[in-house]
Amino acid sequence: MNVMDHNIHSKLFSRAEKVMPGGVNSPVRSFAGMGRTPVFINRAEGSFLFGADGEKYVDYIGSWGPMIFGHAWPPVAEAVKKQLEKSTSIGLATDKEVEFAELLVSMVPGIEKIRLVNSGTEACMTAIRITRGITGKQKIIKFNGCYHGHADPFLVNAGSGALTLGNPSSSGVPHETVKDTLVADFNDLESVSQLFEKNPEKIAAVIVEPVAGNMGCIPPENGFLKGLREITKKHSAFLIFDEVMTGFRLAAGGAQQLYDVEADLVTFGKIIGGGFPVGVIAGKTQWMDYLAPLGPIYQAGTLSGNPVAITAGITVLKELKENPAIYHSLEQKGKQLKTGLDEVFKNTEIPVQINQVGSMISLFFAEEKVETFKDVQKADMEIFAAFFHRMLENGIHLPPSGYESWFLATTITDELIEFTIEAAIKSVKDLFIQKEHYV
Repeated sequence: MNVMDHNIHSKLFSRAEKVMPGGVNSPVRSFAGMGRTPVFINRAEGSFLFGADGEKYVDYIGSWGPMIFGHAWPPVAEAVKKQLEKSTSIGLATDKEVEFAELLVSMVPGIEKIRLVNSGTEACMTAIRITRGITGKQKIIKFNGCYHGHADPFLVNAGSGALTLGNPSSSGVPHETVKDTLVADFNDLESVSQLFEKNPEKIAAVIVEPVAGNMGCIPPENGFLKGLREITKKHSAFLIFDEVMTGFRLAAGGAQQLYDVEADLVTFGKIIGGGFPVGVIAGKTQWMDYLAPLGPIYQAGTLSGNPVAITAGITVLKELKENPAIYHSLEQKGKQLKTGLDEVFKNTEIPVQINQVGSMISLFFAEEKVETFKDVQKADMEIFAAFFHRMLENGIHLPPSGYESWFLATTITDELIEFTIEAAIKSVKDLFIQKEHYV
């Protein structure tokens, strides 16, 4: 891998800071949690990123999840080129929307209709509006460390970039907006039951990432998701699965298929757009028909169902539907990487916990298993930052945050996994030398 010219990236960041807040358009890109200026990427192909100076990295970010087939996947590129000759945006009903909706409904258990939007944030925001509109109740439950986009009701104990920057909430969010957002602990059913008991007949919905990915990869404990299903049914509340991250990444039918639990509403994003901005709210007809123009719950979007994004999404979803063996292959790649990383740290005194579900994986510098948000908070993010820097120097680009899941693509080969393990060995040796108190 090429050596980075820090000067080129520093100059770009100086220019960026003058015209964009913090020099970025999304907080985690700033590398603030890593204590350095960001790496600027010029292009990406397969599982490789190419920096502004031409340096090359193995990519474990995958545009934060969408790139399940790697960057610049030829079938998507070709399909999009053909669509560009027809139109980039129409703003009216299109045949592509119908094809996309039929395809998605055919793949995901328990859903009958969808509404296309432009982002995961918008999808989650609308899902909450639907549940409040139907039930007449105002309160919702989310979980510590889970992130459902930057809409006001969700910015309470949020994960992802907010955690990375040490600010799990946000200024500018009115108290009246979040007073009805209740917070439970992920993997703790008792905390959920207690909130229902304290707020009888007031809770419209529980929203959850079925596999948490915005405080690192945290799998649900056995019985957790089924327990949520039972509790919400008992209290006549909606169960919303935020599958913006897990949808079509862990299984062709998402986490609902993987864990055999049906939610009332499901939100999707990332993979379903093939790398373009898109979001979806999905559910049974009886709930979805509350949306305008049929029902009283309003939602609209000028670019919703953008034909370029939908074309890319159809291409990706068709491949995933027709080739379910892809998921077994990704699972094996995830296990191979986890096993290799376990071996790297096994003979050191650096405490490490590695969580992996399919092609999602996270490494935590922690003494005990990481199963909850409190466990994540005990992990040493200073060591993670040091490890991140050394992996970057050795040609591996991890997410610039200890609170984010890593993502594998089909383009990650055995050779690239071996290269990653070798880079980890070098990085750990350097940590021994540079940080004696870590051993």
